[in-house]
Amino acid sequence: MATELKEIVTYEETLARLDIRLGRVVEVVVEPSAPKRAYRLTVDFGKFGRRVSVGRFTQHPPEELLGRQVVGVLNFEARQVGDVMSEVLILGVQAPGAASGEATFLTPERDAKLGSKVF
Repeated sequence: MATELKEIVTYEETLARLDIRLGRVVEVVVEPSAPKRAYRLTVDFGKFGRRVSVGRFTQHPPEELLGRQVVGVLNFEARQVGDVMSEVLILGVQAPGAASGEATFLTPERDAKLGSKVF
């Protein structure tokens, strides 16, 4: 856990380079090949298509994730998690009282258009 803030950076060299968009979880399954307990999520990003993500949102039962809007980074390189290529990073924060890496997802206060850019 970071104890101090990181150095100041510009918008252009950081957030402007990321493609962070809103999607909706359309499928949730436990991913048995992941090194730690995780879900394989299929997320619909509207005109940007459906993407698969493997994430440790296991503090939530699958039915709680299904249909929820989440925020994901679409332009990170895909990475191998167990037997699955995780194509998008769904953003989250540490779940209270959970093991390191177990997260709760970021979601908008109100439903918004799928594929909307986060700014």
